[in-house]
Parts: sequence; structure tokens; C-alpha cells
Amino acid sequence: MLYNKNIFITGGAGFIANNLIRYYIENNNIIVYDNFHRDTLSGSNYAKHPNLKVIKGDVLDVVLLTKSMAGADIVIHAAGIAGIDTVIINPVHTMQVNMIGTANALSAAQTNDIKDRFVDFSTSEVFGSMAFRSSENDVTVAGSAGEARWTYAVSKLAGEHLAHAYYRQYKLPIVTVRPFNVYGPGQTGEGALQIFIKRALKNETIKIDGDGNQIRAWCYIDDFIDCLVRCIEDPKAIGQSINIGNARAVITILGLAQTVCRVLKSDSKIVHVPPLSADIAIRIPSVDKANEVLGFKAKVDLEEGILKTAGWIANNL
Repeated sequence: MLYNKNIFITGGAGFIANNLIRYYIENNNIIVYDNFHRDTLSGSNYAKHPNLKVIKGDVLDVVLLTKSMAGADIVIHAAGIAGIDTVIINPVHTMQVNMIGTANALSAAQTNDIKDRFVDFSTSEVFGSMAFRSSENDVTVAGSAGEARWTYAVSKLAGEHLAHAYYRQYKLPIVTVRPFNVYGPGQTGEGALQIFIKRALKNETIKIDGDGNQIRAWCYIDDFIDCLVRCIEDPKAIGQSINIGNARAVITILGLAQTVCRVLKSDSKIVHVPPLSADIAIRIPSVDKANEVLGFKAKVDLEEGILKTAGWIANNL
């Protein structure tokens, strides 16, 4: 457990960051740096907390970012463009924020001599379209140039490579994490599971891209935060890439929609629509490294996670 640390979080108004704030805020000082494009923070229980400082800023503004990071012990770089709809509409901005923004954050961390940890958020999509029990040492892919989905993956992979370069060259204490389909209460944006749940609660039609045979592994937010905390606090994580996911909660997208309807006793119809872009056929992590290095194992299975998420959505939206 950390005490009296200054924790600086880019993208600090986001879903994952909000849960990390909840974990640390009572015993530490949190500095949120965000442009508030997505905002789960303002309506949270921690928005007015005396240990929270909010700076409205963009990671593309390296001067403000560097100044704002002064005095930090730990940096969580969670800012980034995500969501296939957003990437298709703004591919240039996606590349700029995910690559240049990460370069700016790493430069600011070096300038401010961050001693404890710099955690960079990468993505499971770096493993390409056929990622079955992919380990951290497996080959990452770039995909075909110009295809929207790989625009996102390549931009995150470039940031990951740069983070490891800062570790090798400047001994910056980095960890890169690769989230695998994180979901749970408070999620905003384009996550399939929360969209399915919202529609199921209203008995609205659930739309699935393509045939629905895409396979995913779903990680509940509390499990993700458990592993993320270990990446922040355990010295063995420094210099590592870590897959964070739940390799037990594996299901097709069609099966996920059907499970949501069954668990929530919904009358929603499930229909198939053409996909927006190239899709990932299978994405299941190997989480052996997280277990062997950090002692992490996911605890929340899919049906329990669906019920917990649905309960929150029903009470808050």
C-alpha cells in the first residue's frame, strides 16, 4: 500500500483512472491531468476530495504537461484515443495523441526525474487479429497501412517501444500494461459489454458486428485494478510489459450478447450488422507472467461481472 505519494494521472477523468483514484486517494495526493473529452470523474464520489487536484490540459501540450507533473512520485499515463468509431473518424488525431502524447509524457517524466514508477497503457490489439494465449514475448504486429484498427494498435505499440527505450537509455522506471477488454461499473465510451447491458436492460435490439464469432476474454475492473496496483508497487514490474486480463472469461461476441440477455432476463433481439473495419478474430491473453512475477489472478467471472455492472447501470443511468 502506498502512503503520502504524489500520483499524477494523465487521462485521469477516465473509467480506469477513476477506479485507481478510488483505491489510492485516502492516503495519497492525486493529480488528474485530462482534457475531459470523456468524464467519469466529475460525477464521482471523489471529485471534491481534498487529496485530489485537477488540471485541465492536453498531453499534446508538452510545456503544460511537464510543468503540471513537477513533484510527482508516480506517473500513470492512461491518456489516449480509443474506440474503433473514434479512430475511424479521427485517425490523424489518434496517431498524434497516442504517439506524440506518450512521447511528451515520457519526456516530462524524465525532466521531472520520476523515481518510483511510470506506467504506460498499451493495448491488447498489438498482438494482431489472431491472439490466442498471447504472451508478453510474442511477436506484435503492425497490420496493413491505412486500415483503421491498425492505426490505433500501431500508435499504442510505438508508445510502448518508446517507454522501453526510456527504461534502457535513461533508467526511467517504466511498466507497460496491455489491457484485455476491461469492463465494469462506471465505464464510458464504446465498450461492447456495457453497450449490450444498457440495451438489454431496456429490452432494446442488440447489434453485433459481423457474424459474432469473434472471441474475447473479459476482465472486470476490480481485477484490472488489482493487477495495475501490483504494477505500480512491486519492484519486479519495472522494465516489464504485462498482460492484464482474465483468461477464464472467454466467449464469442454472439455468446456474450446471449449471456447478457440470459443473465439479465432480457427480451432484447440480437441482430447482425456489417463490421466498421477489420476485426480481431480472437484475443485471449496468457496471464502467466502477471501470476508468476506479480502473483495476480483474476477473481471475478463473467456472469458475476455482468450482474455487478448491470446493477450499477440500472441505478446510475
